Amino acid sequence: MAPVPAGPGRTHRHRLNRGGDRQANNALHVIAPVRMRHDPRTRDHVARRTAEGMSKKDILRCLKRFIAREVHKHLVQPSASPQPLLPTA
Repeated sequence: MAPVPAGPGRTHRHRLNRGGDRQANNALHVIAPVRMRHDPRTRDHVARRTAEGMSKKDILRCLKRFIAREVHKHLVQPSASPQPLLPTA
């Protein structure tokens, strides 16, 4: 999910590479709008970016990149003491 230059001319915008893992791209597309609606930190961020004059599409694009970086960090460096998936009986 590497950033790819997007937009003609003098715009300095990037988008995620549409190639690669389609399921991962789909997961980002599901996670981002849910966070925009329900996560207080993300809602504050969206309000701040909207006040700066960014469109919803641009905000969503930035949020997807942020989530991709966040997920990649956890995949590359998992926590030292992983949580068990199921409670031990």
